[in-house]
Amino acid sequence: MKPPVSTHSHLHRMPFLQGLLPVNPAQLPHDIIAGITLAALGIPEVMGYTKISGTPTVTGLYTILLPLIAFAVFGASRQLVVAADSATAAILAGTLTAVAALGSKEYVGLTSTVALTVAVMLVIARIFRLGFLADFLSRSALIGFLTGVGVQVAAGELAGLVGLAKQGHGPITQLVSVLQRVTDANTSTTALSIAVLVVIVGCKRLVPRAPGALIAVVGSIVASAVFNFAAHGIAVTGEVPGGLPSLYLPPLHMNEINQVLATAASCFIVIIAQSAATARAYANRYNEKGDDNADIIGLAAANAAAALTGTFVVNGSPTKTEMVDDAGGRTQVAHLTTAVIVLLVLLFLTRPLSLLPAPVLSAIVFMIGVKLIDVKGMKELYRIQKDEFVVALLAACVVVFVDVMHGILAAVVLSLIAHARHSYHLRTRVLTRSPAGRWVAQPVAPNVLAAPGIVVYRFEADLFYANAGRFTDEILKLVNEASSPLRWVVIDASEINNIDYTAGKTLIQLGGELDKRGVGVAAVALPTGVWHEIERYKVLRVSGVHREIFATVDAAIDVLRDLSPSASAPSPDAKPE
Repeated sequence: MKPPVSTHSHLHRMPFLQGLLPVNPAQLPHDIIAGITLAALGIPEVMGYTKISGTPTVTGLYTILLPLIAFAVFGASRQLVVAADSATAAILAGTLTAVAALGSKEYVGLTSTVALTVAVMLVIARIFRLGFLADFLSRSALIGFLTGVGVQVAAGELAGLVGLAKQGHGPITQLVSVLQRVTDANTSTTALSIAVLVVIVGCKRLVPRAPGALIAVVGSIVASAVFNFAAHGIAVTGEVPGGLPSLYLPPLHMNEINQVLATAASCFIVIIAQSAATARAYANRYNEKGDDNADIIGLAAANAAAALTGTFVVNGSPTKTEMVDDAGGRTQVAHLTTAVIVLLVLLFLTRPLSLLPAPVLSAIVFMIGVKLIDVKGMKELYRIQKDEFVVALLAACVVVFVDVMHGILAAVVLSLIAHARHSYHLRTRVLTRSPAGRWVAQPVAPNVLAAPGIVVYRFEADLFYANAGRFTDEILKLVNEASSPLRWVVIDASEINNIDYTAGKTLIQLGGELDKRGVGVAAVALPTGVWHEIERYKVLRVSGVHREIFATVDAAIDVLRDLSPSASAPSPDAKPE
């Protein structure tokens, strides 16, 4: 009897609904509860993000309506929450203000245009399978970038916390501006801000599962209605449009096309890196197979939905994903539950939102900024990997002292530099036998032999243009400084997975140099590694010289121990097809 075909395996191959199906009836109540929790915690948060992005408050609610549904349908991750995000919101405010006034109708239209442009970029990334680009923004650079964004976001809300108009560009000038005008602070606004911060922090410390932000929002709305905060000099949100968002195609003004493309490209990089990192982390946690390229389609659909409903860029949110996971949610059913609750809020509860005091949102956003400042991550980098701490610190400083767009560019460039540096300053070893007969890796130094007249040199990284010079120099040093002439150099290439053109030509030149010294060359390579690349470059194919590729170091030593470089002998290992 044939085993039943797995429904999950069939559904996994479908281009949509991978995050929803199959539905587990036993898990369904947990997902619904998690969706309610996400709504309770996420609604105040996304409303706060509108203060960062410079868009109307209601646009925050729009980010967790159709975009959330779009990713649930088209995305692959069962856990990733796609909604408004502080990093991308900060990029919008930091770049689009060069062509439009913050909060103006033209500015809001441009934020939607950027979202649509990001969706197009994501589709192109999916067509060309560019999910791997997520790997080019290192975790250390991302920690630094988000820390810088956190400083910028928190500093930007200081004026709002004390009832002052926001002045200056950049965290330093904004902080100085508040300190210079502190005597003009509104006492009532300051007191309310402190009360909200106490509620949020108190709930986090004493009752971690309590929705502190939601309690602060509901409590302040009730107090605003009872005590008429607006009459006491405390600014309120004002009218929040109710009902479903209108569908429209964002305008595209050719005069701003360069700024739109630059902003979209910055958001695209953050979305690719942050969403992929979050989705992978939760897929690994639950032993599920992730699919970066399928998630890219889901992110593209979510951003297209955001653009068509007049809101701004959405991104995979680590904080909201953790909210759902902590509440027991395991599939996108939780996110659809949140979308239903947001729909009910838009249809029936926007009038109370108009009474929400502005300093409450400032306090929520301030706490979001503080949370983004990853002190723990920076300390860990300093303790474990100081060079990557420098990368993170530089990325953070560029965001704080220059702007967010240059910060993301710096993060990418610093990640690439760190990658190249690690590939250049790689680990190389020479092998020798222990008394027990095992191979032991030693630091590269002359006269550390695997057998009489034979040195085995192990190169533990891909061989490319930047490190090929070191490869050649170290091998020639082993040969030139040997106290007695070497007969063979065995290159252990079992850790090498790629050889570029420059490195291939370097290998050929190295072979010629060793031939002049009467030293033979052999290699240890695996069929799954660079065996075929060594053959393609004809590195070991020189007439009148015996050169071979072996499957193991032991096989190389057994054949070469009593063999002269000018002799010829059949290879003990058949070349794989």
